[in-house]
Amino acid sequence: MSKDIHTEAVDALFEAILSLENKDECYRFFGDVCTINELLSLSQRFEVARMLSESRTYQDIADKTGASTATISRVNRSLNYGNDGYEIVLKRLGTEEPGPQ
Repeated sequence: MSKDIHTEAVDALFEAILSLENKDECYRFFGDVCTINELLSLSQRFEVARMLSESRTYQDIADKTGASTATISRVNRSLNYGNDGYEIVLKRLGTEEPGPQ
């Protein structure tokens, strides 16, 4: 059973993130909110999503990011069956998401 993330606390966190105005503010905020490993994990997942959107192979992605095939598979599942969050951001950044793999 999955947890409901739609809470007042999560809403407040997202409002805080949306208030950030530049990369420096992001570094400062996320540096306070996340551990280094948490932030590196999030950035690795996003890089995996970007590379999957470029139709890169699991092996190439693993070699370039250090992500496990389990992580790559989880990100791929989110790209194909998730909430379209990666798709929204990748399109806004100019990277198209691939079709189902």
